[in-house]
Amino acid sequence: MRIIATAAAVTVATLMSVGTADAKGCIKGAIIGGVAGHYLAERGVVGAVAGCLAGRALAKRRAQREIEYGSRVQPRGAGYGPGPAYPRRGYSY
Repeated sequence: MRIIATAAAVTVATLMSVGTADAKGCIKGAIIGGVAGHYLAERGVVGAVAGCLAGRALAKRRAQREIEYGSRVQPRGAGYGPGPAYPRRGYSY
């Protein structure tokens, strides 16, 4: 009886601490890694875990790259001090 109560308490505590999961890239990586791990090394679960981690990392990198380029570029003269002074070129013949 004590084992059942302990398992129930651990389950309730675990479920209360679970938030929303951001699984972008994890599902696809887990499927590919699981299949590859199953056929290559007969370790499907290990392949699925590694695929999930790799898929999540790739999705995170892709999301960082998708930041609009214009938001990172400042207009001319918006930096430190006045804008660059262009010298006059006196081409005379």
